[in-house]
Amino acid sequence: MLSDPTPDEDGAAARPGERRPPGGRAGLRGDLRSALPDATAAVVVTALVFALLYARMESGASDTVAVMPFMDDPRTYWMYLLSQAFGWSALLWAWGTVMLGLLLPGPRPARLPVSRPVLERWHRTTSLSTTALMLAHALMFAAELVRYESEVGWAKRLWVAFADTFVPGWYDSGTGRIAIPIGQAALYLAIPLGLLFYVRHRIGANTWRRLHRFVIAVYVLSVWHTLLYGTNVWFGAWPRTLLWLLQLPIAVLLLLRLLRPARRAERLGSPGGGGRGGRPGWWLRAAGRVAVAAVVLGLLAVVVSGRDGGRDRPTHPPATAPHEQATE
Repeated sequence: MLSDPTPDEDGAAARPGERRPPGGRAGLRGDLRSALPDATAAVVVTALVFALLYARMESGASDTVAVMPFMDDPRTYWMYLLSQAFGWSALLWAWGTVMLGLLLPGPRPARLPVSRPVLERWHRTTSLSTTALMLAHALMFAAELVRYESEVGWAKRLWVAFADTFVPGWYDSGTGRIAIPIGQAALYLAIPLGLLFYVRHRIGANTWRRLHRFVIAVYVLSVWHTLLYGTNVWFGAWPRTLLWLLQLPIAVLLLLRLLRPARRAERLGSPGGGGRGGRPGWWLRAAGRVAVAAVVLGLLAVVVSGRDGGRDRPTHPPATAPHEQATE
């Protein structure tokens, strides 16, 4: 989830004292090496989340079991729990890389603890880790489906698992009919939008910058997928409120970015000021600022009131068949 370049980054020239790799491949290779500590931290966090989910299921406190009582067996459904753990780590890393991306361009806090090049490197490596975690989340979900379809042959098991996980519209049960295509859209957008950074010198910095702005859609889709499909935050309790609260700094930073853009051509000015795009462009930029401001106010209202549409925890276990309800 890489940030927009600031004006001095629009071209391919390196800054004084900084060596840039001659091509995208070398840059990707170097970032993959630099991402090893970050990826290791992500694996550790995933293991801790898995242990927590496992312990909650084993103790009977799992919200997933409250929705799907047939899953009250962590030893059987450990791959499903691992898929959930990868999903939560992916969302946490996505939050971090989006925050870093919003801090980089334009005016930034004067007393950041690290330099701009360090922030840029962290942004690139967390972006790569996020994509890997999203893919691991999907693969473990597919592995659980392969295990579950034990009554049919291996060829059909593999096909059904692949189609349910990676083919939009194939999964046709419960909440997953909507939530899974949303998650698939996030994954299928994250891979090219993240990797386009490494070919920006071929496609042009301006083209890459315009395409990269859609990365925020990947994050929005990921949060939406989680709210729809993550039984751990289905109910109107503190985990769901915390998830909403974490969106507030991103919305505020995005609003600040829009109000004080790094490029003069993107500043609001006056409708007839003759800026790039003319009057229609001015109205589009103004509408974007108003929309993000409305999101900030909405998030504040959700956090303060605690009313966000979350479900009530069932007092009696629902009689559901396997996979009719779905979690993340």
